[in-house]
Amino acid sequence: MPLQCCGSRPLSTRTGPLGRRSVMTIARRSILKGTSAAGAALAVGGATAQPASASDGPADGSPGGNADGPASPLLQARPHRIGTPSVSGLHLQFGTDPATEMTVSWITPQSVRRPQVRLGSPDGGLGKVVQAETRTYRDALGKDEVYVHHARLGGLRPGTTYLYTAGHDGASPETGSFTTAPRGRTPFTFTSFGDQATPNLRRHLVFPDGMPSPLGKYPVYTSNQIGSPYAADIVAAVERVGPLFNLVNGDLCYASYSGRHGGSRTATWADWFINNSRSARLRPWMPCAGNHENESGNGPIGADGYQTYFTLPDSTADRDQETRGMWYAFTVGSVRFISLANDDVAIQNSGETYLRGYSGGAQRRWLERELRTARSSRAIDWIVVCMHHPMISSSKHGSGSDLGVREAWGPLFDAYGVDLVVSGHEHYYERSHPVRGTLPNDTRTPVPTGTDPAVADTGRGTVHMVIGAGGNAATTQDDLFERPQGRVVIGLEDKPAPGAPYRESIWLTEDAPWAAYQDRTNTHGFAAFEVDPGDRRGGTTTMRVTYYTFDGPHADLTPVDTFTLHRPRTDGHD
Repeated sequence: MPLQCCGSRPLSTRTGPLGRRSVMTIARRSILKGTSAAGAALAVGGATAQPASASDGPADGSPGGNADGPASPLLQARPHRIGTPSVSGLHLQFGTDPATEMTVSWITPQSVRRPQVRLGSPDGGLGKVVQAETRTYRDALGKDEVYVHHARLGGLRPGTTYLYTAGHDGASPETGSFTTAPRGRTPFTFTSFGDQATPNLRRHLVFPDGMPSPLGKYPVYTSNQIGSPYAADIVAAVERVGPLFNLVNGDLCYASYSGRHGGSRTATWADWFINNSRSARLRPWMPCAGNHENESGNGPIGADGYQTYFTLPDSTADRDQETRGMWYAFTVGSVRFISLANDDVAIQNSGETYLRGYSGGAQRRWLERELRTARSSRAIDWIVVCMHHPMISSSKHGSGSDLGVREAWGPLFDAYGVDLVVSGHEHYYERSHPVRGTLPNDTRTPVPTGTDPAVADTGRGTVHMVIGAGGNAATTQDDLFERPQGRVVIGLEDKPAPGAPYRESIWLTEDAPWAAYQDRTNTHGFAAFEVDPGDRRGGTTTMRVTYYTFDGPHADLTPVDTFTLHRPRTDGHD
């Protein structure tokens, strides 16, 4: 979602060396609120597993090596050499086949020797070593270079828990675990949210003359983007559920926003991965690109950072270096998950560069092939799409839904029976009734096929969810239409938006027969999805959905909205 600073007078920043804290002068009437962040302990364990087939580890004592046989990853320790960067921001991503492939990734601020992962099982210790490949980019704003190490693990067993350590020469290895996806119709749980930001405190507040600091002579710090304590607490909240994986619906860390306000984009990315590693080292966090992943100067579409930090499942996007990783798909159980890059089709101008049409139609052609293949497969029951800009929105003054997204994706979602779309961009929670087709009006208003608030038949229509309250401080749950209405972006003004580098949108207001539920109370939350494949061929499969809010560093969960999706299994077809 586009973000703007507002107040009694413009904010100003003073910037020191990039990578350090920036300085912001605030207006006298501004209100300072404290922030907090919480850590969580790492626990590993699981079922008996065999390690993946990989090359033998080194016998010279390099990280992960053990010439005398396997050792417990929890007992393995090596002295850290002074000056060597640590293993930071450890995170997982599914490979193209999540049942047999996983990628382990981490970040360093400089080149390191022999980055590698040692893989094993909970009862058998660590076994084989897999060498990591290193990708780099240099941020166009701060001129600092980032090194990201990706170890691709293959030949894994479906539905199996593994332990691993990640390390490089001179650094103490970090430990994690993961469970591969099940093969076939098996129950599992995943979670989803977007628009997280980071809980960092990298901006120094400077108060006007005559306005005392609440800390007296000591400095006061706040977020260098748009973060809040909830950006930290949601990590613990995800771990309360313990899903197989988590979908991140775009606008991950707001590094672009940080850069425009005197901060370091690469430090903001590092803060995001380090904060989330408490969960992301244990289960994949699978992203889609939002408008704030678009960073001016970082490649043709501003995605060099995003593309360097993640190794995502293969797709036609990888045929062109410019679009690598921007759209992809993977299968878990009987669910096909599809991640889209909506800046390619959205009318709204909300990134640092305007990208509409950058793929030349390649993403749409790929999406139609993906949907056709998935819907014709007797092994796939559900199709779930993860994307950033929503197709539905009840926000009065936020971004709204986007006619470009409705026109590009809507007919395909209808034609091939997409079951569920999770999105972000708007910083609150909302869901639609199942919808199929549109009204013949200027906004292409989606038409509901059912209005039961507790149960939705996705065999008759697609349910859309806006889950954009993942930690961003600029929440809008208190700025929704009182009756079922929404705003739709249909064009752009010639003038830029106030305080932003992009052009203002032109909206139309529509009646919203599609509107099912909005959370008008809670500032932050996420959704959990429990997939139940059913117990008979050709029967009914269900997905129970719970939207939670959470509280405090230990993330006490409170259910806010619960409903069930259902559809026929495809294995009953002739």
